[in-house]
Amino acid sequence: MYRPKLEKDLRCPLEHGIRIFGGKWKVRVICALYEIGSLRYGELKKKMHTITDAVLTSTLKELMADGIVDRRQYEEIPPRVEYSLSEKGFSIIPLLHGICEWTETHCSGSNGSDFVLCSDCRYIRKD
Repeated sequence: MYRPKLEKDLRCPLEHGIRIFGGKWKVRVICALYEIGSLRYGELKKKMHTITDAVLTSTLKELMADGIVDRRQYEEIPPRVEYSLSEKGFSIIPLLHGICEWTETHCSGSNGSDFVLCSDCRYIRKD
């Protein structure tokens, strides 16, 4: 029977943080909600271009479970649901901008090409 070598409460906080906002789609969802404010599911899906419904749904559920994204359901006909960053979600933005800065400084050109900032990013280069 498998037993973890470390107890869960002894794991590095960095591992927990990377689990929360790591992965291909989580940061993109966070950035889209940061840029626009609140989005309905369909608008968010259009913003993500190639994401599948299953992946977007699970990504939103994980971000909501971690308290990064809030879901607001309006009692209207037809029903309307909007997603937005929570206060905890907004607190991640400076960290993500710091990662963008670090990557641009230390990794630009390392694979033969420079990074291009996404068109929706509010990250501003310090010149």
